[in-house]
Amino acid sequence: MKLFILGLITMLSSHPVFGGPCDTAVSVSTSWPGGYTATLLIPITTTVNSWSIDVTFTAAISTLEVWNAASTTTDKKTFRLTNMSYNGAQSAGTVFNTVGFNAWYPSSNAFPAITSVLFNGVNVCSATAPSTAAPPTAAPVTTVLPTTVTVSTNPPSTTIVNTVPPSTAAPTTVAPVTTSAPGSCSSVASVSSAWPGGLTVTLIIPVSTSVTSWNIDVTFSATISGLQVWNAQMSTTNNIQFRLTNMNYNGVQNAGTIFNAVGFNVAYPAANPSPSIVSVVFNGINVCSAGAAPTTASVVTTTQSQTGSTAAPVTVTTSTSAVTSSAPSNSSVTPLNTKYNYVEVITKSLLFYYVQRSGRLPANDNPIPYRSDSALGDVGQNGEDLSGGYYDAGDFVKFGFPMAFMTTVVASSVLDYPLGYSSAGQLTNARNMVKWASDYFIKAHVAPNKLYGQVGDAYADHSYWGRPEDMTMARPASFISASNPGSDLAGETAAALTVTSMIFSQVNTTYSAICLSHAKDLYAFAKQYKVMYSSSISQAGDFYRSGSYGDELAWAAVWLYRATQDVAYLNDAKTYYNQYGLSGAGEFSWDSKAAGVQLMLAKLTNDTTYINAIKSFCDSKVNQPKTPKGLLFISQWGSLRHASNVAYICLQAADLGINSLVYRKFAQQQIHYALGDTGRSFVCGFGTNPPVRSHHRSSSCPNKPATCDWNTFNSPAPNAQILYGALVGGPDSNDNYDDNRQNYVTNEVATDYNAGFQGAVAALQTLAVNGQFI
Repeated sequence: MKLFILGLITMLSSHPVFGGPCDTAVSVSTSWPGGYTATLLIPITTTVNSWSIDVTFTAAISTLEVWNAASTTTDKKTFRLTNMSYNGAQSAGTVFNTVGFNAWYPSSNAFPAITSVLFNGVNVCSATAPSTAAPPTAAPVTTVLPTTVTVSTNPPSTTIVNTVPPSTAAPTTVAPVTTSAPGSCSSVASVSSAWPGGLTVTLIIPVSTSVTSWNIDVTFSATISGLQVWNAQMSTTNNIQFRLTNMNYNGVQNAGTIFNAVGFNVAYPAANPSPSIVSVVFNGINVCSAGAAPTTASVVTTTQSQTGSTAAPVTVTTSTSAVTSSAPSNSSVTPLNTKYNYVEVITKSLLFYYVQRSGRLPANDNPIPYRSDSALGDVGQNGEDLSGGYYDAGDFVKFGFPMAFMTTVVASSVLDYPLGYSSAGQLTNARNMVKWASDYFIKAHVAPNKLYGQVGDAYADHSYWGRPEDMTMARPASFISASNPGSDLAGETAAALTVTSMIFSQVNTTYSAICLSHAKDLYAFAKQYKVMYSSSISQAGDFYRSGSYGDELAWAAVWLYRATQDVAYLNDAKTYYNQYGLSGAGEFSWDSKAAGVQLMLAKLTNDTTYINAIKSFCDSKVNQPKTPKGLLFISQWGSLRHASNVAYICLQAADLGINSLVYRKFAQQQIHYALGDTGRSFVCGFGTNPPVRSHHRSSSCPNKPATCDWNTFNSPAPNAQILYGALVGGPDSNDNYDDNRQNYVTNEVATDYNAGFQGAVAALQTLAVNGQFI
């Protein structure tokens, strides 16, 4: 499997590290050359309805990337952070700790300490003289890299690559792979890992003149298959020369610094020689020298078990005969002192969503070697392009209703727990994962009152076992409209696009506005024509029949209020809350959002009505008798999904100060049950004895040209591919579990199963990084 992201950060103690006046108000959780991540810890002495926080650094910085606040500055030394629509109200006696930021500065400069933090004009720092010393250096560690590669923040040395030969073969070495850029470019292109068919490269650009924008032209010695880039936009016409251009946050580079934030994965045919970089041109100037020849090293191979590991990479023997994809391993050092490696879980969960993608897959962003373009002919009744989106579960139908719920939940976790993703090196991937869905919803919303809600005939689809790339059955598309409406489907899709607009509001303002515009239209459509979507898309009712549309109307309205601060949406949400009896909830799922509505209204209004409602929901789950091994059991179908969804909701309730320790312990117990507390993992490709026979078509199929059909389904052998990160349905009320491909109740996977689970892990990772709860 191609290495799809490089996430090297130096992890520091989560305690403040400035050694000066702001120790108590600023907690630095991570640091790297040229930047650090910090969380503000503000004691609230007087209840407020709005706030501003003025943060002053010892020197001007390059950029401040803020979450849960709006940011302005005139000198890049003092920044004013102001409340969002949803977090202006803060109660006396609490500690406000949801605002954080990434501070970026020239890596050659002194560490910019914070000298002052003013909350509504009052300095919350102590009176001790500030220190401008950099935080103490911790041993460099690696956040999870999705292949068995040992790397560090030091210069590259030995690289371990997992080529995973068949289990009957002894591990072998492969052809030598170039591990540094050749000749003239060895000083500006650092290769940190290499494997047959791929390289990971970081560019090291000396900036001789200050610039406000840049482009980098990288030329290879031969055509490559693809280039996956981070911290730059990429274009090419010939797959030999690639132009990388700045993002909106890193165009400014100061003279005398080294710019080393741009890197990429190079993919090339494994049978070919490793391609070399022959030219790197920064704003028209070739920054390569006339230096030494490249070094070459043999790639060391090992075989990888299906079981995964939470310890340092080790050489093990493949436990199945059919594994054909390389395993994303854990980091060589666990990033935080948590029982399970949350970084690895987040990374692998996102890999599962890569597997589920439908449509044309970008050559430079497809880390799944057994997946390629599929269902390119998905069109609407008038020829509208409906390609893209996500396959629902182990099948290949695109059900809009659960896909929208999944998108809302994952996007909300990116919005509220960005540190959980950024500390895992996965924030950009998480946003892109959400965007793959929102791009599809925008296509499917072909008119203000018309939305396609299903693509594919579920019965024809379920009669086929094989690869999505090989499908030949007809894939009809069904929609809702003014004459055949569906408030639940339109409302949930409105919620999904609203949250998506929020996570892109500071990244891509144009796209954010497009999402919000569609969301408003869909909400108006849902509000005007109050009918359940299964009345209009009858087949969807056989698989995802909604019990009511009232919760989706309130859910959409409350998210729109959070995004727009338009009180009309808040009033709608309150009305629906009462009208449709949303004060009680038994679960949080694709069909029931009442608990989510309670949570959001509690968060946005601080009203005891809603606080008590969400407290009642979480208390009932905490107190509910568990299975013998500790699982909150709500329903047999997707038992782990239900427990994870409740965990996600109650972690957010804990963030509001409601029974925080109790809810966090409860949520952690439920997530740890899935990760291995019973003695086995229920997440494919993670931990001890994970599932290897998930009810999932594409991962069950061997590599082409081998046949994949119902004989594959009926085979007792493990799936041919490891379905990294997928949460299976799970055990029954007595903790019995059957790792059987034919048992779709216990062993099917689904995009909505992973949504709340991934969100809960991101929340736990955030708490761990902040040192609040481990």
